[in-house]
This record gives sequence, C-alpha cells and structure tokens, in this order.
Amino acid sequence: MKTLQASLLKWYKQNHRKLPWRATRDPYKIWLSEIMCQQTQVATVTSYYNRFLESYPDIISLSMATEDEVYKLWEGLGYYSRAKRLMQCARVVTQNYSGIFPRTHEEIIDLPGIGPYTAGAIASIAYDIKMPAVDGNVLRVYSRLYGIEEDVGKADTKKKIEAMVSADLPEDVRDYNQALMELGALICVPKNPRCKGCPVHDFCTAKERNIQNNLPIKTPKAKKQIKKMRVAYVEFEDQVLLEKRGTEGLLANLWGFPIIEVSEEDPPKAMIDYLEDNYGLYVIEEAIMATKKHVFTHLIWDMTLVRYKSSALNYIEDPEVVWIQPEAIKNYPLPTAFLKLLK
Repeated sequence: MKTLQASLLKWYKQNHRKLPWRATRDPYKIWLSEIMCQQTQVATVTSYYNRFLESYPDIISLSMATEDEVYKLWEGLGYYSRAKRLMQCARVVTQNYSGIFPRTHEEIIDLPGIGPYTAGAIASIAYDIKMPAVDGNVLRVYSRLYGIEEDVGKADTKKKIEAMVSADLPEDVRDYNQALMELGALICVPKNPRCKGCPVHDFCTAKERNIQNNLPIKTPKAKKQIKKMRVAYVEFEDQVLLEKRGTEGLLANLWGFPIIEVSEEDPPKAMIDYLEDNYGLYVIEEAIMATKKHVFTHLIWDMTLVRYKSSALNYIEDPEVVWIQPEAIKNYPLPTAFLKLLK
C-alpha cells in the first residue's frame, strides 16, 4: 500500500529542482540558502548565493567581514536585516564553536536570527535530525492535505501543523522536509493548485472535498500605507553626497541619499530647509531626476529624486557623509529603493 511519505519522496527524487544548496550537507551553506530564500524567490537567490560563497566560503571568513562588504554583496536582495543577522550568527559560531556549526537542534535554534523553521531545516537537511521545517509552503500543503480550516497565521495553528509534520516524518527526513517545501513551491501553489499533477492527491482532504482553493485560511493583511518621499541628489561641482543611514529603522546601516517624508501641506522648499538645518548645506533645486515606487512589507514609498546644487562641501559626523564621484556610488552598498531611482 502506498503511503503519503513514499509517494512524496518518489516524486521529489524525480522532479526536484537542481539547486546548488541541495548538493551539500555543509550546514553553513544550507543556513545561508535558507536565510537568502526568506522573502526572496529562488530564481533570484541562486546567483547571489554563488557570489556570496566565492567571497565567504566558510563561516569564519564571514565572521571577519565588515558590514559594508556584506551589504554590498547583498545589494538588491532586500530585507537587509537578514544580512545583519548572518554576520551576528557567524561571529557567535566562530567565537563559541570554533567556527564549526553546532550539531544539535537545541544549539542551532539558540543562535542569533535562527527561528524554528530555519533550525529545523538545518538540523534535518545537514544532520538528518528528525525535526520539522515548517515554512509558508508547508503550512499551505498541510492545511490542504488535512483540511485544516483554521487561520495558519495564528501561533496555535502553526504549532498544530508542526506537530502533524513531526508525526509524519519518515527516516529520510532530509528529503521529506525538502519535498514538502518543493511541493508547495511547484504544485500546491497558493492559487489554482495543480492537483492533477500532485503526487499526494490521493491523500488530500481538500481535494476530496473540493475546497483546495479555499485553503489555507489566512487573515487578510492590512492595507499598506503609502508615504510620499523626497530624495536629495546633492552635487557640488563633480561630486555627489552620500550618507550612511543610522543603526535603527528602515534600511539601517546602508548608504544612500538624504530623504524626507513630505505631504501636501509641506512647502516646496521643505528639502532645502532640511539640508540646511541637518547638513549645513545651502542648495538650490535644479530638476526632478526620477520618480519610483518601492514596496516594503508594511508600506510603500512613493519617491521623487531631485537634483540640488550645493554652494560648498560640508562634512558632518551624524549622519556620516562622503562626497564622491558619481561613478564611485557603485562601490557603496545601496538599498534597492535608491538603486531603482538611479536606474
């Protein structure tokens, strides 16, 4: 008699995507791929992953990297807090474990920036430890397989599904956890799941009841707030101003341009006043260079990039600023929001 596990594993071995991190048991490389794949499509991640490993082939080399070096490699991936947590975790592993990734689930989940899903993925894929790795794909797959009509965004529902996955884990936990994720990515997709090609449709409650398009149940996300932002491209002769953003808030620790939120009530010279008050710069507005929107998790920036001419150079300590040739901007790690404007 065929089982859910056997059917899924057979399908996975024959159909899974050939991804570079699936050809290794190195926990460092598995961890890196899992962090990169959070909130980013696999197709985008692959080239970043390969470049990152060329620069930092092991966790000790990563622990010795500077923030700007890592952020520059990360440029364009977004959600830079992930890169910050990578560096924090690398330093802890280097200091506390002599650069050798810990081998128990308890030690792995105790590392900075590693939660239940990532810990389960590393433990099972690198070390064959029987732990579930429940991400959004797996929540969707199990809600349909078992007809779970409860909000998968709630902690209690997640715990319930984690327990169900744990109970189903076969000896081949490494491939089973990856197979569940792959099924959610390729077959059991959010809208119009491909049930005819699903290797486990015979075991699926949602398919049997024809409610697969109604599951999983998720509380609708709040509508994103839209903020109008003005961005200053400040020039003095042949140099342009870059600033390093603070250690807190959006785009922390990255380089960029002065930026303020504006409203209909603000005077047209709001940015001119801001640059004078905060940077000691006396500028005149020249031209609008670009307008772009950038979507964050919880809000949207409606950005306008404006060129200003400064009467002089001025250096301040907070924020840290540099005056550079425009062609040197590429040497600094800029967030995707500003890269969009420069394009």
